[in-house]
Amino acid sequence: MDRLSPEARSRNMARIRSRDTTPELAVRKVMHAHGLRYRLHRRDLPGKPDLVFPGRHAVLFVHGCFWHGCPKCVDGTREVKSNQTYWNPKIAGNRERDARHAATLRSDGWNVFTVWECDARERKLLDRLARKIKKRPQTIASPRKK
Repeated sequence: MDRLSPEARSRNMARIRSRDTTPELAVRKVMHAHGLRYRLHRRDLPGKPDLVFPGRHAVLFVHGCFWHGCPKCVDGTREVKSNQTYWNPKIAGNRERDARHAATLRSDGWNVFTVWECDARERKLLDRLARKIKKRPQTIASPRKK
């Protein structure tokens, strides 16, 4: 059972952003500091990855621990406390969808990376990830048509 009224829950949910979140901005800042340039939320790719490095054929998802079911957080410290009959299947469905998108991207030749919200605060981890992405060979993009 949900502890909030439907109106209060609706107001709360409406304030939750899917783009430009604090973890996403932190990851973008580190990637840019490492000289990596990216495109944001490309709609033509499965799952609309948060960061796309087209020249390196790599994508990066920044997943919220609650919404995407972080194995380090949701199973332990952040398990669902209210309305479990709704949230548990919802989060499981999100995880399945994320896996499908990642598999499709990999089959299309993309390298898929994921940063969890709880890891976005760890600068060393993000630095390591940036170096890993930078090691990807740079492909030459075809000239733009006018």
